[in-house]
Amino acid sequence: MIHYQLQCATGHEFDGWFKSSASFDRQAARHLLECPTCGTNAVERAIMAPRIGGKSRAPDPTPPDPTPPAADPSPTPPATAIAGPMPAEMRALLARVRREVEARCDYVGPEFAAEARRIHDGEAEPRGIYGEATEAEADSLADDGITIGRIPWVPLADS
Repeated sequence: MIHYQLQCATGHEFDGWFKSSASFDRQAARHLLECPTCGTNAVERAIMAPRIGGKSRAPDPTPPDPTPPAADPSPTPPATAIAGPMPAEMRALLARVRREVEARCDYVGPEFAAEARRIHDGEAEPRGIYGEATEAEADSLADDGITIGRIPWVPLADS
């Protein structure tokens, strides 16, 4: 795999991984590459510092100690996530997802669980829907084998 730093025509930078240099060239020529921030297909390789590989000069590993370490009697504290501002690229991607959902699916509001069940049971026309559901409603749908997705709904910049 080859890692490239990419840049769109409007200056957004992002990473890309490709099978080969030729694979990147083919995808770029067919406009299959897209900036995750603005969605443009005008993408090219950005200038990158070379990555030079070489032999490791690390010393030979020492043999493992035959005595196991003593167990720590204190329990491990639970992991906590520290909330911070959402990265701009993630916000832009979620905004694009929201626009796609709003353009291609029907909004059913708080009736989401009931409408999803009607579609699943064949009582309503199969189509993409979105709306709100409580945790209990979402769990009930999952228990009945009805697959749903949860999408973080970010505010759109133009609203």
